[in-house]
Amino acid sequence: MTWQPAAVLTRLLIATVLVCLTPMAAQAAGADDEEERLFTFKDRRITESSGLALSPGHEGVYYTHNDSSAAPEFFAVGEDGRTRARFTVRGAQARDWEAMAASTDPETGRGVLWFADIGDNLDGAWPDVSVYRVMEPAVLKDAVVPATRFRFRYEDGGRNAEGIMVNPRTGRLYVVSKEFSGGVYAAPRRLRADRPNVLRRVASAPLMATDAAYAPDGNSYVVRTYFSATIFDTEGERITQVSMPQLEQAESIAFTRDGKGLLTGTEGPSSPVYRVPVPERALPEPSASAPAPVETQPAQAAAEAPVQRASLSIGGVLTWVAAAMGAIGVIVFLARRTR
Repeated sequence: MTWQPAAVLTRLLIATVLVCLTPMAAQAAGADDEEERLFTFKDRRITESSGLALSPGHEGVYYTHNDSSAAPEFFAVGEDGRTRARFTVRGAQARDWEAMAASTDPETGRGVLWFADIGDNLDGAWPDVSVYRVMEPAVLKDAVVPATRFRFRYEDGGRNAEGIMVNPRTGRLYVVSKEFSGGVYAAPRRLRADRPNVLRRVASAPLMATDAAYAPDGNSYVVRTYFSATIFDTEGERITQVSMPQLEQAESIAFTRDGKGLLTGTEGPSSPVYRVPVPERALPEPSASAPAPVETQPAQAAAEAPVQRASLSIGGVLTWVAAAMGAIGVIVFLARRTR
């Protein structure tokens, strides 16, 4: 394999910045909430749990799927961590499954599962990405299930993404990109299966987002990163940041059924799933009227909200400066050696 200095330097810069950001994120998140380990996946076939969702129709059941290079399948897991059923998605490809979401069909009341083949480590190598819609199985027994495939293209060019979410009030699908300047992209209100659907940016997303989920009441959503999670209102305004348990590779997040907790998991064999309480300031007021969903907001105004308006302390700024100076120094050093 030919050594490419530019690629190595880019990866080194990313690693340096992320390492410097870790203590900064932990300090910002706080540690006032207590995490609870719910269970550990016991199925040896679940080696890279990348998506997580609560079953809309089966109490105490969680769904997950593996990451890239796996079969197009998902698992129904009980509260004891044991697999209740494995389902194969007929006709689907698993190029790079990165996330899943669950919703309820407003007409039938039946659960709907969404599986996102949206990973793109080359940031735009694929002409389009896919999301598969599967009706939730009524019986938890190993089976092959049909799916509807929806193809998507970003209005502003291809990108890598690892998060999807569905607004429970509108049924609208969103994709959250995994970038330094990430974005929340809204799918069309009505999805077409016969041609690519255009994803339009409606809000900013935190640095290197790995998953996202809507709250059950549709009044807020959460975006997970490697360091913590951030809760936003539907206009893209940041509500609060939530500390997360230290995980090997934080990949998934979902709300509990009552919306008072967050579930988060990681990749790896026998990986755990944790429950983290949602801070009271992020819970909706009982008498508060529901705000407009994010898709009704102008894209430019919404895009300014989540990241740009977050304030940094003096210590945080100094950390950023130190990270930048250190990265630049390493790059200059290596660049001179590779002449």
